[in-house]
Amino acid sequence: MYICSRFMEKKIRIGAGSYLNSKPLIYGLQHGPIAEKIELILDYPSNLTALLQKDKLDIALLPVASIHNIQDAEIISDYCIASKGKVASVCLFSHVPIEEIQSVYLDFQSRTSVALLRLLFRDYWNIRPSLLEGDENYISHIHDKTAGLIIGDRALEQLNNFPFVYDLAEAWYDHTKMPFVFATWVSNKKLPASFLKTFNAANAEGFKHIDQIVQEAAFQPYDLHTYYQSNISYHLDEENKNGLTLFQKSVEKN
Repeated sequence: MYICSRFMEKKIRIGAGSYLNSKPLIYGLQHGPIAEKIELILDYPSNLTALLQKDKLDIALLPVASIHNIQDAEIISDYCIASKGKVASVCLFSHVPIEEIQSVYLDFQSRTSVALLRLLFRDYWNIRPSLLEGDENYISHIHDKTAGLIIGDRALEQLNNFPFVYDLAEAWYDHTKMPFVFATWVSNKKLPASFLKTFNAANAEGFKHIDQIVQEAAFQPYDLHTYYQSNISYHLDEENKNGLTLFQKSVEKN
């Protein structure tokens, strides 16, 4: 890959998920000096892959299950969205225990969470429920022995609304003793080294302003201090990298 000349003239286009979990990572992109050099686009994680493939983005906070679909994909930051236990915002919600579930609505917003759920059904819970494509209103159809995978802010809002809640990151950790990485910053083109250094520093900036981020979000259903400081692991350290490698290998076998 070569450094495209467009980066010398135009703003670098960056895509991130439109969820609470990305706010600490994008804070520095929105408020720091890098803001003048970029165009920030917020969308569902499942849409970011297509935008990167169609050259409508230069960098995306990409769901890890989609990385293999991007030609020349490269992880370009020390930051990610991961969990080393309970994540709280990616859960299977049910009115019956896991062994009684017969069908599951899948959240249309995240392919990675769906891939993780499939692996857990096969290798951890040892059940084979029917998988149903969820629409905009699928949460209202969760009843009896039909469960639902819900991710993101909506999952946090539903935590107290179902008698059985199965946290997928927690289940993955119980099964593998490794963390789970949901998304990483990915590019499919060579970017200037000076920009990548600035971009990485911008990612780190949000963690100095967690109180402000929580206050601005004004999200009542769940304590965001707990979410940002305990549920989510944002640094792509060796432990998270090992968890990511294991998941990618498991998907290849599936």
